[in-house]
Amino acid sequence: MITAFFKYRLLPLLITLLVCWLPLNVFAENTNAFKLALPGYQYQFPQDHASHPAYKTEWWYYTGHLQDVSNANKRFGYELTFFRSATGLPKRNQSAWQANEFHLVHFAITDEAGQQFHHTAKLNRGVPGGISGKRAGASSSTYHVWNENWAVKQNKHGEHELHAVTPDMSLTLVLSPSKPAVIHGQNGVSQKADCMGCASHYYSYTRMLSKGAVRLNNTTTNVIGQSWMDHEFGSNQLQPKQIGWDWFSVQLDNNIELMLYVLRRKDGTLDPNSSGTWISATGRSEHLNLADFTIDVKQYWQSTQSKGRYPSQWQIQVPGKNLTLSITPVLANQELTDPRGGELSYWEGRSTVAGTIKNKSVTGNAYVEMTGYANAFKHKI
Repeated sequence: MITAFFKYRLLPLLITLLVCWLPLNVFAENTNAFKLALPGYQYQFPQDHASHPAYKTEWWYYTGHLQDVSNANKRFGYELTFFRSATGLPKRNQSAWQANEFHLVHFAITDEAGQQFHHTAKLNRGVPGGISGKRAGASSSTYHVWNENWAVKQNKHGEHELHAVTPDMSLTLVLSPSKPAVIHGQNGVSQKADCMGCASHYYSYTRMLSKGAVRLNNTTTNVIGQSWMDHEFGSNQLQPKQIGWDWFSVQLDNNIELMLYVLRRKDGTLDPNSSGTWISATGRSEHLNLADFTIDVKQYWQSTQSKGRYPSQWQIQVPGKNLTLSITPVLANQELTDPRGGELSYWEGRSTVAGTIKNKSVTGNAYVEMTGYANAFKHKI
């Protein structure tokens, strides 16, 4: 979702890593060169799984809850997110080495039984090399996004194939959607601020049967479970008065899903553009406005690395659905940290769910994402 490329506050990282590669004027981008996410967009699948180069920023975001096929008590969470960001630079020559796009991947595994959190990232320009003619890229004709040997693509059966490998960990999964794609927001856009175009086109597969393998160090585990996929694209979203957000993807054991996000302002209030989506057991979706739900923080956790103080347990209520949920992380420290300090640090982690719906007990799993706690968001996407 709002896993948004801006959520990682990518610009400082790009400047730090790429300043030695590019001309000094590379970041003088022409933001007017990009389409805005505006009402009335008509989604077309499977075409919309592919890249949308007319928009500045795009991401394909997967999280999931996995367990050992032979030991249900051995559980994992994962995040694998591919980002594309266009520079907007005019093409001055025919050189294939001109950087028109940057590609970032974030990869994390939560080892619940071992109480360990592992994360890494990969950043490349869309220049020659790699598995499809470029070191990193995203096809605009078929669903295939790659960054060196990390990739996601859709196969001929409509399944999503994920692959990421490092010396210390790897993830290989095949995901099969159990429900149709869910479009978030209203009239084709998920609004993030009051201004025109401060939005994204945003849809999800909220329940995907997942099979494959997880490797941590030298131990490979065959796994099964459920995943969630978000795809967003747009050109302008958060505004200076917004410092971060909290996002929740909830998969209940009764086959209902819930997505919520709240945008936090500098003055401590929530932006009225905060919203969510309710997905019924049959796949029917319903837009939720901020007035339709509440999120109350019950506990906090303090990071020793970034010094950020994050919420660490929540109670969610959706009165119109007679729903009350308690969400608890399986591991307090699921913070992806910037080795330079807090500027790029955020929290993204596997959590468990327990509560009631229509006075009946319900359980489930959730992924939670929190930005702006170690440092306020400062940069546009």
